Amino acid sequence: MLICLPLALLWYSTSNHPGTTIKLWSGSKTPAHQAYELEVLEAVLAATVKGYGDIPLLVDTTDLADEAAIFRTGDFDVFGTVAGNPKLAAEEKTIIPHPLMKGLLGYRILIVRAAERGKLAAMASADALQQRRLGIPAGGIDAELFRHNGFKAVEAGSIDDLFTRQTEKAFDYTALGVSEIGEVFTQKAAPGGGLVQDETLLIYYPFPLVFYVNPNNPELALRINQGMQVIARTGELDQIFERHFGALVDGLGLKQRRLIRLDNPFLPAELSGFESTLLAD
Repeated sequence: MLICLPLALLWYSTSNHPGTTIKLWSGSKTPAHQAYELEVLEAVLAATVKGYGDIPLLVDTTDLADEAAIFRTGDFDVFGTVAGNPKLAAEEKTIIPHPLMKGLLGYRILIVRAAERGKLAAMASADALQQRRLGIPAGGIDAELFRHNGFKAVEAGSIDDLFTRQTEKAFDYTALGVSEIGEVFTQKAAPGGGLVQDETLLIYYPFPLVFYVNPNNPELALRINQGMQVIARTGELDQIFERHFGALVDGLGLKQRRLIRLDNPFLPAELSGFESTLLAD
């Protein structure tokens, strides 16, 4: 699906920069993530329009089979993903080392079988959870991260059959991001019955969401880098986050949960010292 800015704005931009567009790929993620990334990028472009011009933004939300090839085809200029995404390890790309989401993606809440809720709720350490099997869809970008931390990651199937397999005891629990768990649980886990969200534990690992830019578009990389600095400094990035995820973070009681911290050895050098500020706010 292709989405563009309002017609009036698109006409104005094209009249000043004929034939020039910025193409964002925003597929393979939840609508909430798509909306958030789009608003952040729009704010970045608005903050830098004086120096770079009002260039139309085209957004493609189509799911693609090969995320790694996103820049190889030349069809896209920018997309958001976690820093150090292993699928991009061998690809040419330019990272914009400014986290978009306060590290929210690194906070994980467990979905467990209702009959075993008490057993997992009593666990307070990574060692205890490591004895249980964690279900992850095939190709999940955090599978190797969990394995690095000693977890038994059962990586198979898709997100659509993940909870059916969990009900059938192919594994013991899943760990979904705070920003997606409500939507995914309601749509995919709850209908089958027998599964519940754990309310006591919170897994955390440094997992910042960033923009990657096509390496053939260095001017756009410079613009987004500058724009991210501007909206972080002015507080606009915090305001966007609060509008999209503030109520969610408060509602899940993250600060009241027992925190189990994991390492992320796959962070790129530019973000090797990243730590989320989410629970410090």
